[in-house]
Amino acid sequence: MCAAGDTDPQQPHTEDEIYYVVSGSARLQVGDEDREIKPGTVIFVETDAPHRFHSITETLTLLVVFAPPRRSRAEG
Repeated sequence: MCAAGDTDPQQPHTEDEIYYVVSGSARLQVGDEDREIKPGTVIFVETDAPHRFHSITETLTLLVVFAPPRRSRAEG
């Protein structure tokens, strides 16, 4: 969950991700693409792609799926 006005500090991940926006509104930047997101939006973010949520105007509730499981490819 990201509250309105929050800053998204995440870094690229070692897994693919799918985000489903349950509620809220904001913008999402993935690489050079920047788009509005709202309830019902589905976003795919490939492995190692720089991405962040910004301009969060309503608290975001997100369902996030990592494939394979998160940190399973992380160097140890």
